[in-house]
Amino acid sequence: MGIVKDKIEDLHHRREKVLQMGGEKATANQKGKGKLTARERLNLLFDPGTFREIDMFVTHRCVNFDMAKTDIPADGVITGHGLVDGRPLFAYAQDFTSRAGTLGEMHAKKICKVMDLALKAGTPLVGMNDSGGARIQEGIASLSGYAQIFYRNSLSSGVIPQISAIMGPAAGGAVYSPAMTDWVFMVKNSSYMFITGPEVIKSVTGEEITFEELGGAMTHNEKSGVAQFAGETDEDVINQIKRLLSYLPSNNMEDPPKQDTGDDSNRTGLKLDTIVPDNPNQPYDMKEVIRSIVDNGEFFEPHKFYAKNIIVCFARLNGRSIGIIANQPQVLAGCLDIDAADKATRFIRFCDAFNIPMLTIADVPGYLPGSQQEWGGIIRHGAKLLWCYSEATVPKLLVVTRKDYGGAYIAMCSEGLGADMSFAWPTAEIAVMGAAGAANIIHRREIKEADDPVKKREQKIEEYNNLFLNPYCAANRGDVDAVIVPSETRPRLIEALEIICNKRELRPLKKHGNIPV
Repeated sequence: MGIVKDKIEDLHHRREKVLQMGGEKATANQKGKGKLTARERLNLLFDPGTFREIDMFVTHRCVNFDMAKTDIPADGVITGHGLVDGRPLFAYAQDFTSRAGTLGEMHAKKICKVMDLALKAGTPLVGMNDSGGARIQEGIASLSGYAQIFYRNSLSSGVIPQISAIMGPAAGGAVYSPAMTDWVFMVKNSSYMFITGPEVIKSVTGEEITFEELGGAMTHNEKSGVAQFAGETDEDVINQIKRLLSYLPSNNMEDPPKQDTGDDSNRTGLKLDTIVPDNPNQPYDMKEVIRSIVDNGEFFEPHKFYAKNIIVCFARLNGRSIGIIANQPQVLAGCLDIDAADKATRFIRFCDAFNIPMLTIADVPGYLPGSQQEWGGIIRHGAKLLWCYSEATVPKLLVVTRKDYGGAYIAMCSEGLGADMSFAWPTAEIAVMGAAGAANIIHRREIKEADDPVKKREQKIEEYNNLFLNPYCAANRGDVDAVIVPSETRPRLIEALEIICNKRELRPLKKHGNIPV
């Protein structure tokens, strides 16, 4: 028994050594920056006592540059599995206290193992990135490690949810795995992502820029759209990740979890009967519409700071997870532009991949005009929106609140693109274009030759208004299923979702389409 006891004590000693990570000084330095350690992050993510580490004793195999004498606990990354709100999850967290969390051959192998296990088990994967990048001493082995991770990101895409949390530096090749995952979270003032850093940029172009300006959390949330969420602290980001997971299924073969939210499915929203202004050019807050419709007025919004002219968010209707895509009249009058199309496209494809029904709320006067939009490829980017709505086979609901004109009407999940059930408020204006523009085109000669062109133009605008700028032409043709009182929107949507939630739709067999990226 003495030999067994000694071996158990040896195991405890080895474990304790690894648990110390990079040592007291490195850990204190990490904490001094306001950052949690890798182990603290994992313990905060998982339900208490459920995290189980795997590959704790993995070590690097590099012998160059005196690396044979260098000990890197857990090879700079902690991997394992556990439960989040009682549901299984695999995760990894890079340990910046251990050789700056640099990625080498075995470090990558550990990450690849949990990626493979997550895919086999059908569970989400969360990666916490905090790394100095490739371990230069290992040369091509580091680059090969990144490539193997990217390959698995692609394999897992659309099969299990993949979430990345940037909680420190991510530069060069290290940025591509997060970009290939479904959701990217960043921590304000302590995380950044870029391909080439400020010093390289200055040496090549002469431009001087700070780390935060170049690749900080708000830069990627506001300007590039690379990140969808920004948190104040590590703790804030981890809590946001857990909230996101609550809306998602574990894999593409499951439905999202249903919760009892306690909100009455027959609740009406009298506020909606007066929310659309009498002046068609006056904005209102679409988020107030969403709050009035969804369970308990709660929704979770990715891309809150990017392309604000369109809103994408997760919410619940009668306890069921839904994805909402809605124009925001407060920003650019709700027009669609390049960034809005990209933002909505990615969200729609995610919802479709993971069986999350979609609700589209349309108030869109058209595509944003201008040479920069045309030169930037609004045709190509706008086509993505048409593509992904057409491609999606999950239940698709549509509500038109006010303007819904031209090609933008089509792009916001019209019945022609596959909306299963569509509703319009009495204030809806479904037409090719606004009345003024239509009158100028249709009656150009008549207005020009009139004794009083201004009066004639006003008459023709009013005539077009009465004929077309209402929901009834579309309803007459069956392109809108029902014109409803705004306050009844919530119960009507819940009834529609309940009746269509088991929808099944078959598409032609093919390897994949060629989306206009």
